[in-house]
Amino acid sequence: MASSSDSADTTTTIPITKKYNFRNPLPLSASQEQEVKQLYHKRVRARCAPEIKAFAECAVNRTVTATWVCRQQRLAMNACMLTHANNPEEEDRAREEWFATYEERRRAKEEELKRVEKRRAEVITMMRQDEERRRQEKQQQQQGGGK
Repeated sequence: MASSSDSADTTTTIPITKKYNFRNPLPLSASQEQEVKQLYHKRVRARCAPEIKAFAECAVNRTVTATWVCRQQRLAMNACMLTHANNPEEEDRAREEWFATYEERRRAKEEELKRVEKRRAEVITMMRQDEERRRQEKQQQQQGGGK
């Protein structure tokens, strides 16, 4: 009969290897993914700016008729947007830009929170001073009225 320790010795451990994507080192939250998408779309719009501008100039003072009057400009704009929007490398570049500017955004947010907290403390101080002034005025009125 084999003991339980004998059966435990026969099992081998298989090392688990994780694939790390160094372009995207961290899983992002939904809001962070939204920020990446905004960067991505901004980059796509920047690449297609001439086509967008041509369509916008054609569509000025037109409503429904812009669909067929500005058809060539619209198709050129859409083709450009689709060409750049379907490029996964462009999304990777946007994600890299997001990671590159992460520290800057974090620092700006911290500075904004410090400014808000400083202003909050100033407002509290002013409110306390105002309360004190009103209390003193009320005491003076009561002393003057009691004489």
